[in-house]
Amino acid sequence: MIENYWQLQDAKNKFSNLVETVQKKGPQIVTKNGKEAVVVISIDEYKQLTKPKTTLVDFFKNSPLAEEKLDFSRNKEIPRDIVL
Repeated sequence: MIENYWQLQDAKNKFSNLVETVQKKGPQIVTKNGKEAVVVISIDEYKQLTKPKTTLVDFFKNSPLAEEKLDFSRNKEIPRDIVL
């Protein structure tokens, strides 16, 4: 087995070893029928990859609409009567 490459059958049979190797040595590639199929990564790496690049507040501050004057006032008219 090439280092950091696992055949699917080996990955299934030695899943605990695969998880330990991922945590100690980094991402591991699993092959299926001789072709790269998936990469197993640690939860820390996954969180880093999926973490938003900016906060929601920064997103809105940098929005092209940030300089627009928006009207957030409420309509104070009495709503129409509804017959039930």
